[in-house]
Amino acid sequence: LQAGYGNIPVISLNASGMEKNSGFKVSLTMLKQAMAIIIYGDLLMLLNNQVKPYERSKGQSSKLVQTWIKSITEDFSNKRGVNKVDIENTMIEIVKSFNAITRSNEKKIKVGIVGEIYIKFSSLGNNDLEEFLFKENCEVMVPGLMGFLMYCVENGIIDFNLYGKGFWKSIAMRKANDYISSIEEAMRNAINNYSDFIAPSPFNHLKGLVDDVIGVGCKMGEGWLLPAEMMELIGVGYENIVVAQPFGCLPNHIVGKGVIPNIKKIYPTANIVPIDYDPGATRVNQENRIKLMLSLAKEKLDEATVIKKEKELLKEERLLSIKN
Repeated sequence: LQAGYGNIPVISLNASGMEKNSGFKVSLTMLKQAMAIIIYGDLLMLLNNQVKPYERSKGQSSKLVQTWIKSITEDFSNKRGVNKVDIENTMIEIVKSFNAITRSNEKKIKVGIVGEIYIKFSSLGNNDLEEFLFKENCEVMVPGLMGFLMYCVENGIIDFNLYGKGFWKSIAMRKANDYISSIEEAMRNAINNYSDFIAPSPFNHLKGLVDDVIGVGCKMGEGWLLPAEMMELIGVGYENIVVAQPFGCLPNHIVGKGVIPNIKKIYPTANIVPIDYDPGATRVNQENRIKLMLSLAKEKLDEATVIKKEKELLKEERLLSIKN
């Protein structure tokens, strides 16, 4: 209003009917494109994050991301790339192209990023967190938007299971999640069949991880999904985790910061740091807290490297003794 845009309608993306978008209707084609955009975006982010820290020719991975964005955009303009077969074939080609990039075998600190949905993904909101971690010689893993979409759909089913309300809504939600799960499975198959990259876990596996940590009835904001993502990351080797949250965000302080002690009981080696992102918080303080987490992670990595070398030397000595 102060900037003089009081008469400009704001288009809100919500499925609960809280706001009506004046003069704006979502068509079936737009919904299909939106679904394809989410899965393509998740895949490109996943692959770029696993290639970028190790690429021999710097900038090759980022350039490939832009190439695919242009190609997918052109497909959409020509009304292609939105049906399931097109999506599956395109994902296979995307995986193959990233797998062809020459990479080093250097050991790096693996860091996962979870948190409030905007702060987690937005470089503007989290002060370029991913880029900061890349500069600190880390490999970054950020759970995709598809998981959050499935979480939102699943909550309609949970409402019926826990409270007995919304029977027909729960039926529709089940069918929606069945379809989304099939696309999610296609992404995993493309990754597992055509590369050695780490693929995201199935959503049902993700949901089952929190049984001993928090109830699925806790679904305000990122709810039970946030600790589930932390546990998934730890399980695939990203035990250093940044929980990015807006200052004073109640859901995140409960399901983010609040469940860390329970998670550490299950994963004692987990190295988790919650970071508040707010205009009143200085970037220096945020980065210093992350650097402290990384220093502990580096100690573990160096220790693991030494132990591995000692085992290799011991193995060589035993082989020599057997030969002699």
